[in-house]
Amino acid sequence: MMMPRARLLAVMLASLVLAACARAPVASVPVSERIGIEQRLRADIAMLASDDFAGRKPGTPGEEKTLAFIEQRFGEIGLLSGTGDPGSYWRMPVELVSARPLSGKLSLARGRTALVVPDDEAAVFTRRRRALAAGGPATGVPVVFVGEGEGPISPDLVAGAMVVLIGGDGPDPARMAQPFRDRATAVLTVLPDAAAVARVQARYARESVQLASDELDTLSAYVTDAALARVLGEANWKRLKQRSEEPDFTPIEIQLAISIEATAERREFASANLVGLIPGSAPGSGAVLLMAHWDHLGECGAPDLSDRICNGAVDNASGIAVTLELARRLKDGPPPGRDVYVLATTAEEAGLLGTRAFAKAPPVALDRIVAAFNLDMLALAPAGSAVGFIGEGRTPLDPLIRAEIARAGRTTGDKALAESFLARQDGWVLLEQGVPTVLLSSAFGSNAVLRPFLDSGYHRPSDEAASVELGGAIDDLMLHEALVRIVADPARYPVQGEGGP
Repeated sequence: MMMPRARLLAVMLASLVLAACARAPVASVPVSERIGIEQRLRADIAMLASDDFAGRKPGTPGEEKTLAFIEQRFGEIGLLSGTGDPGSYWRMPVELVSARPLSGKLSLARGRTALVVPDDEAAVFTRRRRALAAGGPATGVPVVFVGEGEGPISPDLVAGAMVVLIGGDGPDPARMAQPFRDRATAVLTVLPDAAAVARVQARYARESVQLASDELDTLSAYVTDAALARVLGEANWKRLKQRSEEPDFTPIEIQLAISIEATAERREFASANLVGLIPGSAPGSGAVLLMAHWDHLGECGAPDLSDRICNGAVDNASGIAVTLELARRLKDGPPPGRDVYVLATTAEEAGLLGTRAFAKAPPVALDRIVAAFNLDMLALAPAGSAVGFIGEGRTPLDPLIRAEIARAGRTTGDKALAESFLARQDGWVLLEQGVPTVLLSSAFGSNAVLRPFLDSGYHRPSDEAASVELGGAIDDLMLHEALVRIVADPARYPVQGEGGP
């Protein structure tokens, strides 16, 4: 089918921009070998991004197919189990809980004034199947006003109470969670207007997934400033807000009756990370970690689409495929000195949950990991493209990485673009734990490469295997192989405690 003239011109201009951004292909391997690598990558991406895998969503039949395929490839490559658990060869279980809000109701009363808050001025959420709480006069449950909740608050004032919190332009997750950690019965957050409530409804109305170990027993309600003022009285509410701004403000009990009820669709299920191992020849010298998330979104297309499966070819079948090929090349080459762990994580799309679970119970102590490489979205850029360096300036790996990029005849890309994705990828979890972790991908090297995908393919059914570009992915693969061979060699990359700097 021919393109409309305007669209054809746009595609031609985009191609010229990409050509300008890319250099000649990096001649790091013979052409025949490069062809073989591309064939293997395409085969693995095509399998993982096929409709048979139904979008690789955790907790679905597509997950089991995905795990079985990666396990098969681990075995073919010759990896050993990296779980440290004889009873679970590849899999490290990750217990998850999903919740999708169904209904909610908020009622407020003071004296003779009572209000069932209309839906455009209130939102109520729980992660329980059904939750009901009441507080205020004659209930035995105090209602405690904490202002913006930013100062020190004694847990004794919050435990068992209903907390009223000023949310500003929107709820800060950290401030929202603290009262529940202090065992509050419920939290009512006051938002500026109906538009802020609508944003909260849009944000929390979808299914959310959490680690079972991190889940808090929450009953959260949101109300507009105007609705609360109608019940408390304009003057009373204004005085309370002014008082909360005083330097010596401490939380106070207020005479307000609150009733909150909500229901949710809740599901508890087990997913899994997969962990393989290439054992090193120098036991006790630390470890190197390769990681990529295997999960995607399942069916995420609009209800009226004939094809609703979000196959996730670029995000992140490409990362898994490159990780498998990298593991194969490392296993077939000279044995590394340090152990090399190969980690395929679950539930990255739900909030980096698989990596958070790994960090809580790692098979190797996190302080023994001398370098970790996250491989995510590696099939967008043509050969010779600049390297997006996510994590630059945060680890001791920088000089080595820059040197290897230069040695390969490549350049680093848009630093601000790469930085904007720092906390949106699995490596962030390990960086927070002090593990030297980076993500190196030509996909994040320039907006000319990344933006078209974000606008048309990212988290959409159009992210399919037929559309991947593997030139930059193969360059990225060879860069990672060179780096891993160096950091896995204690003599070439010594670290503190091993005679290093």
